[in-house]
Amino acid sequence: MKEQNYHRSITANISPAEAFEKISRVSEWWSKNFAGTSQKPEDVFTVRFSSGDMYKAKVSEILPDHKIIWEFIDAYQGWVKNPTEWVGTKIIWEIMPQKDSVEVKMTHIGLAPELECFHQCTKGWNYLMLESLLKFLNEGQGHPA
Repeated sequence: MKEQNYHRSITANISPAEAFEKISRVSEWWSKNFAGTSQKPEDVFTVRFSSGDMYKAKVSEILPDHKIIWEFIDAYQGWVKNPTEWVGTKIIWEIMPQKDSVEVKMTHIGLAPELECFHQCTKGWNYLMLESLLKFLNEGQGHPA
């Protein structure tokens, strides 16, 4: 059976360079409780939430204006049996220019139906992609948690 990962695409009326730069401004669309840096390879950042959830990622690859890969090196979700189930998962951001816009594809490799958090995490990513990051890309104002 083919592994299913979380995937979402959004389109914004901005340049690839602007999309690339804004994705890296994690505190403006994902979580206000942000520590570390997320602009260049080997940068490490942590996002935390009032629930106690925490995700720590390393920027493992960057191809400016085209691709960003984050690898989760630590995580805590107190509401699942395995609170570190995100460790080892990766997010791949792909930025593709269109005629007058840019398509941003996000794939969370390893966030699959086998994980206990899959349905709740999918809801969270849908909100973040469609309500927070998309608004940040198009309007300059996201809705981070």
